[in-house]
Amino acid sequence: MARPITPEDLWSLARVGAPEAAPDGAFAVVAVTTFDVDQNEGKGRLYRVDRDGATTPLTSPDADATAPSLSPDGTRLAFLRKAGEGGKPQIHVMRLDGGEAHCLTDLPLGAARPKWTADGMSLVFPAPLLSGHPSVEETREEAAAREDRKMKAIVTEDRLYRYWVSWLADGEIHHLFRIGADGQGLEDLTPGWDRPLDVDDPSGCFDVAPDGEIAFHSFADGPPYPSVDSAVYTLAPGAEPVRLWPDGPPQQVLPAYSPDGSMLAFGYAVEFPGFYADRLRLSVVDRSTGERTVLTEDWDRAPGGWAWEPDGGGLVFAAEDDARRHLYRIDAAGGTPERIAAGAWLTDPSPSPDGTVWCLHQSITEPPEVALAAGGEVSRVGAFTDEALAPFDRGTVEDVRFTGADGDEIQMYVVYPPGHDPAEPSPLVHSIHGGPHGVFGDSWHWRWNPLVFASPGYVVALVNFHGSTSWGTGFARCIQGAWGDLPTRDIEAATDHLIERGIADPDRMAITGGSYGGYMVAWLIGHTDRYRAAICHAGVTDLLGQYATDVTYGREAAFGGEPWDGLDRIQAWSPTDHTSAMATPTLVIHGERDYRVVVTQGLELYGILKAKGVEARLVYYPDEGHWILKPQNSLHWYGEFLGWLGRHLGD
Repeated sequence: MARPITPEDLWSLARVGAPEAAPDGAFAVVAVTTFDVDQNEGKGRLYRVDRDGATTPLTSPDADATAPSLSPDGTRLAFLRKAGEGGKPQIHVMRLDGGEAHCLTDLPLGAARPKWTADGMSLVFPAPLLSGHPSVEETREEAAAREDRKMKAIVTEDRLYRYWVSWLADGEIHHLFRIGADGQGLEDLTPGWDRPLDVDDPSGCFDVAPDGEIAFHSFADGPPYPSVDSAVYTLAPGAEPVRLWPDGPPQQVLPAYSPDGSMLAFGYAVEFPGFYADRLRLSVVDRSTGERTVLTEDWDRAPGGWAWEPDGGGLVFAAEDDARRHLYRIDAAGGTPERIAAGAWLTDPSPSPDGTVWCLHQSITEPPEVALAAGGEVSRVGAFTDEALAPFDRGTVEDVRFTGADGDEIQMYVVYPPGHDPAEPSPLVHSIHGGPHGVFGDSWHWRWNPLVFASPGYVVALVNFHGSTSWGTGFARCIQGAWGDLPTRDIEAATDHLIERGIADPDRMAITGGSYGGYMVAWLIGHTDRYRAAICHAGVTDLLGQYATDVTYGREAAFGGEPWDGLDRIQAWSPTDHTSAMATPTLVIHGERDYRVVVTQGLELYGILKAKGVEARLVYYPDEGHWILKPQNSLHWYGEFLGWLGRHLGD
């Protein structure tokens, strides 16, 4: 008999990565990660997936293998493997027709995902070195010395000095390297480089042309990082990096050469410097003339993950629209993007010569799986999660439209629990997304899974309030300077809508959210007592205190001003300046290593609630950051989350 899915079940499911398609499109290689909860760790294994769904393991289950990269002739596979506990990822190469993998690198801080040169003779890859220690051996010596050093102080004058859970001020800077496919001739292609290639993931920031030129994006400015603007650079063999568009817009990213090397595609954002959800425009440069053509200037959506078709006639990319993510194609000469496959949620397109596109597919009720898009249809050909999902009743999901703030139509997904009785109002749980410029798409979520939240019998509302992405730049920007205004009215309107329809029990309702979603929880409990319980995870509670965050750029637009120009506007939308009405029982969760929303934000809210005599509970993770990622911590987190709801809403 089918049963609801549990947090333990989430950790039993395989987590499938983006497919790396073979040059002829006949198969793809994918990294699949499984977890051992007792050991509190996961390991990746590489598999070949054929078009008919047949799978073949390529690497051993005993070593962590990730980041597959197929050679131009499709006969060899490069990937990253870690050796032993605490080992750094090193580049390995193996033949697909059999034989052992050979380790090519021994780098002190490891390597990132490689790409093959067109002749198949070498690989290009990012790898970190320590600033001031410009060679591999100097970095090796310094890294070992730091382990033994008793003094651990970090000193900086940089504006950007830490990021998510890592300190940048300790001097790790990724360089681009090249190494022969036989492991010989390691060469630093960017010696002396002093700025991050990409602070999120340097693996996707570069490409290699058939003639050996390399294009990559990196910070436009070096220390002290007065901005987080990025620029595209080109690096000819034996030369120094040169900015592709020196006087161009402030955000230039993701260069990709056409198959014949004549064109270079990249994205840029131009309208609102410092606004991280600004719309990317996809453009191409003719390498022989330098002429730039903007392909999506008049298209009010944001392309991402673009890949050239094998014949170079156009590009395929993914883009959000109406809380889903679809695949689109656009001609290399320009035109209107054509939707070639509709989500749920499609990412990581890799076009084949026959027009079929390998991609990754997921939905609210389906974890990510390898898929094929062809003829406007999408089929999941991977089956890594099918058997494990079989015992679960995953309920149902409804796409709902209602009237929100200022009379605008607002979209939300409503997740119903297994066995839901539409004639009987159910306890309502709002799950409020972060960002704020993000979206609750029709996509699977490992950390905030609405199916798990619904499993005790709750109806879960996923509201895409004003400020959410996938409805254009104007809709995303309209909450700037007034974070608590339109989204509050949207969430309250969603609650009213669900009560009026008889779906929600008005006496058993809760609000939950993380990051900006946590901000909304803290804001709402200061302005209404209609919710019986609240959960604030990593929530922004004091806007001025967010100047301790890792990224302080753009705060004046988000908060409505700078503190030295007067605090009134900032305090007007700061939850901890509106505490007199706070009375809702609140669970506060925070991680010590959260540099995006610093831990004092949660501690401040908890301290205020306890001082007021409001029922509150603090859950603190000393070894986690903004996200709870370790298996055992995650299970504890879900237990606290569901336990708090159960205490105040019942089942």
